[in-house]
Amino acid sequence: MKEKRRFICQQCGSITPKWMGRCPECNSWNSIVEETVLPTEKASAMYKSPLPLHEIAYSEDERILTSIDELDRVLGGGIVPGSLVLVGGDPGIGKSTLMLQICGNLSKKTSVLYISGEESEKQIKLRANRLGIKDGALYIMAENDMNVIEMGIKELRPDAAIIDSIQTVYFPELSSGPGSVSQIRESTVRCLKLSKETGTAIFIIGHVTKEGSLAGPKLLEHMVDSVLYFEGERYHSYRLLRSVKNRFGSTNEIGIFEMRNEGLVEVDSPSKYLLSGKPRDTAGSAVVCILEGTRPLLVEVQALVSRSGFNLPRRQTSGIDYNRAALLIAVLEKKLGFMLGQEDIFINVAGGIKVEEPGADLAVAVAIASSFKNRPVMENTVIIGEVGLAGEVRAVSHLEKRVQEAAKLGFSRAIVPYENAIDLNKSSKIRIQGVKNVKEAVKIGIK
Repeated sequence: MKEKRRFICQQCGSITPKWMGRCPECNSWNSIVEETVLPTEKASAMYKSPLPLHEIAYSEDERILTSIDELDRVLGGGIVPGSLVLVGGDPGIGKSTLMLQICGNLSKKTSVLYISGEESEKQIKLRANRLGIKDGALYIMAENDMNVIEMGIKELRPDAAIIDSIQTVYFPELSSGPGSVSQIRESTVRCLKLSKETGTAIFIIGHVTKEGSLAGPKLLEHMVDSVLYFEGERYHSYRLLRSVKNRFGSTNEIGIFEMRNEGLVEVDSPSKYLLSGKPRDTAGSAVVCILEGTRPLLVEVQALVSRSGFNLPRRQTSGIDYNRAALLIAVLEKKLGFMLGQEDIFINVAGGIKVEEPGADLAVAVAIASSFKNRPVMENTVIIGEVGLAGEVRAVSHLEKRVQEAAKLGFSRAIVPYENAIDLNKSSKIRIQGVKNVKEAVKIGIK
C-alpha cells in the first residue's frame, strides 16, 4: 500500500493539501509540517451489535473510590471504570504528585499502572518514597512508545492507568515528533479505544501552553470523558482541582488541596485557612463569601489606594478580573463622587485564589472605598453582592448557603443585596442588612 502523507498545522490542527507558509485557519507562520497518515482499520472487523438500554447492567457501586474525598467529589463520586480523564495544569503545580498519590491509594485495593515518559523507574521510586508509597499492587513503566504502552495495559489489565504525559508519547509509524498535533491526537484516540475495550480507567496528564490552554488540538478535550484543571499559584501552597468537563457528574465541583513536604493534603475547612492572618482594624480589607461549584468559600479581598506620582495612575489586580475592577472604580467615581483619577489602585485576593463570580463585586468596591477613606471595614462583617453600572446592588444565588458558612466561622453581620435580604430566612444567626446600592453599602460597611 502506498504511503499517504498530508500537511497539518501544529497550532490548530487544520489539514491542507500542500505546504503553505501561513496557516489559512489560524494565520500562524511556519506551523504547517508534512506528516505520515496511519492506515485505518476496516470498520467491519470492529462491528459490534447494538444492545437495548434495559439490557445494559450498571450500578453506581462500580465506581472506584480513590480515598481522596476532594478528587472523588470532582469526578462525581469516584472513578468510572473504562473512562478517559485528562488532567491539565501549569508546570510544577503538582499534577504528577497528585496522580502518584492516587496510585498509592488505589494500589492498596486494586492494581494500578503508572506510565511515565518523563522519568525513569528509579526517579518514580524516589518520589514515591517521599510520598510514603511503599506497598500495594502498583506497577511502574517508563515508556514513550504507544504500541508498547498498549501491550503493557492489555497484559496487566489494571483497574486504573496513568500516562504522564500525553505530550511525550509517540507512534513510530508517524514521521512527526512527540508533542505534535498528529501524535497527540492519535495517542489519545488509542487511549480512548483502549479504555473502552479493557475497562481500565486511564488518566492522561496534559501540558498547558503559555496562554493557559491545553497543548495540542482542541479535539483532545472533546474526545476524553472528563477534563480536570489543576490551578493555583506556584508560590502559594493552595491548589484547586476544577472540572471543566465531566460526562459522569457535575462540572460545578472543585477540590482544594495544600502542597506540603509530604505531598498534596486535602483542606477540610478552606475558608478558615484562607482567612488566617487577616489583619484587624486595617483599611482596605473586606471579606466575601464566593461559590466555587457548590462549595461556599470565605476569602479576603484587599485594596490599596495611594496618591500616584505619575500622570497615568496604575491599576493592578491579582485574583480579580482587571476589567471588572475598572468597572467598579468607575462606579465609585460616578455614583459616590470619589476622586480616584490621580490614585494608584491595587487589588488582591489573599491566598492566591482567583475570584470570577460577580457576587464579589460589592466587597471589592467596599475595600477600595475603605482604603481611599483610610477607615477599616466593620469587624466580623461579610459583604456579598453584584454591582451594576448604575451603582445598584443586584441579587446573588445561594445566599443562605453563603451566610451559613460565614456563621460557622464566627461572623456576626452580613451586608447583602436588598432582594436577597427579603427572602432570607429570618432565623439566621447573623444580622442581615440589605442594601440597594453601593452608596448604602459603603455607608454602613465602613467604620
